[in-house]
Amino acid sequence: MAALHSSVARANSSIPSAFAVYNISFLDIIGHAPKLDLLVENNDYPFAHEASVYIPTSDELFMSSNMFTDPATNKTTIKVSKVSLSKHPLTAEIVNTTVPMPNGGINHDNGIVWTAQGGMNDTGGLFQMSTTPPYNTTLLLSTFYGRQFNSLNDVAVSDDGSIWFTDPEYGWHQGIRPKPKLPNQVYRYDPATKDVRVVADGFGRPNGIAFSPDQKVVYITDTAETVGDGSKDNSLPAAIYAFDVTISHGQPFLNNRRFFAMPGEGIPDGIKMDIDGNVYAGCGDGVNVWSPGGVLLGKILVKDGASNFSFGLDGRMFILNENKLYAAQLNRRVQGTLVKSRE
Repeated sequence: MAALHSSVARANSSIPSAFAVYNISFLDIIGHAPKLDLLVENNDYPFAHEASVYIPTSDELFMSSNMFTDPATNKTTIKVSKVSLSKHPLTAEIVNTTVPMPNGGINHDNGIVWTAQGGMNDTGGLFQMSTTPPYNTTLLLSTFYGRQFNSLNDVAVSDDGSIWFTDPEYGWHQGIRPKPKLPNQVYRYDPATKDVRVVADGFGRPNGIAFSPDQKVVYITDTAETVGDGSKDNSLPAAIYAFDVTISHGQPFLNNRRFFAMPGEGIPDGIKMDIDGNVYAGCGDGVNVWSPGGVLLGKILVKDGASNFSFGLDGRMFILNENKLYAAQLNRRVQGTLVKSRE
């Protein structure tokens, strides 16, 4: 055991301070020359908050901002931005879209599917958006059989084409949505059949969601510790749960709910996987990385934390830090499950 601690200590002394090794196998993930670079900074508004969807064909990154007051309208809003990574100097260009208060996003059907929180007069839901101007959008789903969702947060897409999403009540606590009409739940929507059903409940605030590489496990974060009104309650969950995906009567169900991991600082917000099954989450001190067995391997440290992030190509990771966008260079063989090649 002493030798193991000594190896970890030596590893931490030999790498940049932005990376923290907790298990020696983290070195296989970050490689021999990891680095963390600031790509874009904009102190006018928190442009880099959620989603972070990388488009390999155009080398572009899309993201949603945190809520802010638009000085032109004096209204609370959320903006989608695009960073063209092959054009310098890098800037975050606002994308005009009709998605009402977008939050999470993911690669889907040659575009992006957004989870829209909605507003007092907009129901929100799932929206498909083109990644090329004029960024046309199509509403996929707006209600649960006539009942408005709370404020959709994050999204994952299964290999069978179904869209899985979380729906916490954050919008109500933040003053942008009416009082909830549904519990804090996780849903599955099948675009082919238009069927939508609840797949998981019992959460304080379901948030991030991701499939394991073999699609046999779903990871869902519960961020109830962050209440939504600006306060925190440390007695509430800030955790990642794992579920087995089983098939019954031709339909997927989530079973064997189990506690997977809890970060040491903050909440586990956005969650992603690499092709080896390692679990990454945006937390209060940056991006935390766990093995498939729930062992904390290491951290990519970012001051004030990261709500979300995404993998690019060749071991690159893009990290959202509100007014700042960072890029971490990991081992070039590291691949996220969402974007594997330039196709």
